[in-house]
Amino acid sequence: MPMIIRRFTRLAFAAALAVSATAFSAVTAQAGKVNITPDIPFLDITIGRKTIHIERIQDTNHRLKNSYTKTSRACPPHCIQPMTPVKGVRTVGELELLDFLQNKVAKNKGVLVDARIPVWYKKGTIPGSVNIPFTLFSSKNNPYLERILMVLGAEKLEDGTWDFGNARELLLFCNGPWCAQSPRAIRNLVAAGYPPSKLLYYRGGMQNWQIMGFPVQVPGRKKG
Repeated sequence: MPMIIRRFTRLAFAAALAVSATAFSAVTAQAGKVNITPDIPFLDITIGRKTIHIERIQDTNHRLKNSYTKTSRACPPHCIQPMTPVKGVRTVGELELLDFLQNKVAKNKGVLVDARIPVWYKKGTIPGSVNIPFTLFSSKNNPYLERILMVLGAEKLEDGTWDFGNARELLLFCNGPWCAQSPRAIRNLVAAGYPPSKLLYYRGGMQNWQIMGFPVQVPGRKKG
């Protein structure tokens, strides 16, 4: 079993045993120069035993210096993705993603999925996300798909079909509007039977997330 599957399984079960309430500190916080909304300076969200702090960069002169400053990438493969990857899947923005973290992930009802391959994920991801590469959702010759679906809450019935009644809601993202990794994951999930109504797509991905000045979590890097 790949390391990434073992890591995701441990994380999912740990969250089920130790889900804490969302801590929303914005009400008592002093507003900064760059708030999330006029009424929300920042968010502290407790997921399992960890609290993530989401605040936009306060330096109004800040500029991106990484590859997400690029405007043009060869197409194919980096082609502009449709707003809706699959009929019935809702496309969301940053505020909806933050709401999903607060009201779904923190309450163990949803999973924020970084659908990129690990080489991208290791460079930095959205805090609170779990890396499940889009390749692992493929139904072709994939021995791990059933295990992933079960960890996500789906139940395989005796007749071989799946019951997704208790499956978690998923919000998937990748590098940006030019990245096909999360749309491919979504299409594969729907092909496997996952209800489109339980899937969300953050089309902006890492590029828009960073353009908005939100923090990036580098896996394995300790704070401080």
